[in-house]
Order: sequence, then structure tokens, then C-alpha cells
Amino acid sequence: MADNIDDLDARILNLLQEDARIPLVDLAEKVASSRSAVWRRIQKMEEAGVIARHTVILDAEKAGLGVLVFAQVKMHAHSRDVLPDFMEKVRGFPEVIECHTLMGDIDFILKVRVRDVQAYEEFFWNHLSQIDGVREINSSIALTAVKNTTKLQVTAN
Repeated sequence: MADNIDDLDARILNLLQEDARIPLVDLAEKVASSRSAVWRRIQKMEEAGVIARHTVILDAEKAGLGVLVFAQVKMHAHSRDVLPDFMEKVRGFPEVIECHTLMGDIDFILKVRVRDVQAYEEFFWNHLSQIDGVREINSSIALTAVKNTTKLQVTAN
């Protein structure tokens, strides 16, 4: 499906990313197509996994999670047990909203949301640093979000 995104699909996806609750009639009007055609395309993209889920995006500060920390993690070793164990444990931490494996000097980068610096300190000492195989953690607290979006710019293939 990803290889088959045409201009109409791209326009639908870009509008849905701005407002997933847009009424179908309004969406169809904005993309200059019929409601039934737009609905069928949305269904097809959901079935293909292009549309992974419908969700609500919260304002982190207003939700009481005003501190964003990027934690760079280096592991002692890269064995078959250490890395999967780390990934499994990180998936279980609600504070971690993203975790990526990296090539280069750093093994993982985590995006962590907490209420305040003390909450991060507690998370750091009681959870993150306790995972077997963690050698080093460098934490950086974000001061200002210059750009923060979940919107992907979709174009026709």
C-alpha cells in the first residue's frame, strides 16, 4: 500500500493528521471526492496499516508532564540477552515515550516525559540505571520545543 499512495490518498492522510475527527463530508469536500470514495480509501489504508491508529495528542505541560528529557544510553555489551532485555524493560516504562536504537557511539536514545526534574531523577536512579548492561546514561533536559509535530508530510509515490 505504501508504494501505492496516490495524490488523493496523500491529501486525505495530510488532512486526517491535522484533525482525525474531521467529518467525512468535510474531508470529501476538501479533497474534491465523494464521501464513499474517501471512506473506502480510509478503510483500505487502515487495513494496510498505513493508518496505524486514531489517537488524541495531549499538551504535555497542561497534562502535568512539563519536563522532557533525552537520555542517551550506552551498553556494556551487545549480546543476545542484554539488548532485548533492555528493550523489553524500556517498553514497560510509561515515562519513556520513544526509544530508538542508534548506529554509532550511542546505543539507544530515549525520549522521556515526567512532571519535574525530581521525577526524572527518581526514574533515572530507580529504573533506567538499574537495567543490566547499562554502562552510561547522558541526560539532556529540553528547554524549548522549536518544532514538535506528529504530522508526516505524505506525498504520492
